[in-house]
Amino acid sequence: MIVAGIGCRPDITTDALLALVQRVAGRHTLDRLAAPSFRQGEAAIPDLAKALKVELIWVGALDMTERQVECETHSAIAFEKTGFSSVAEACALAGAGPKSRLLVTRQSDRDVTCALATSSDMTGIENG
Repeated sequence: MIVAGIGCRPDITTDALLALVQRVAGRHTLDRLAAPSFRQGEAAIPDLAKALKVELIWVGALDMTERQVECETHSAIAFEKTGFSSVAEACALAGAGPKSRLLVTRQSDRDVTCALATSSDMTGIENG
């Protein structure tokens, strides 16, 4: 399983998300998209999942907190704005399940970040 974790600023566009996720995913086939639950009001995120034809998982604060220690990149600005120093990586890891590992560390483009995690396990957090 390969999961794209994303982070973004409010009012992001689907096109901005899609451009970065496609660039980061490259030749990989995505199975899921994982986004922070504090961005559930962003219409572009479910639109992105539809465009990619993948399941969308909303990652809660507890799951993100538990995966922070495994994240390879950290941002003081993200921490100041969200309370998490690594959003995309934590979402990717949580979305891919407990035995996941980063495949691609956080990449960014303006107001969007994306990371990929992989796992041979098809579990992960439940959407909800």
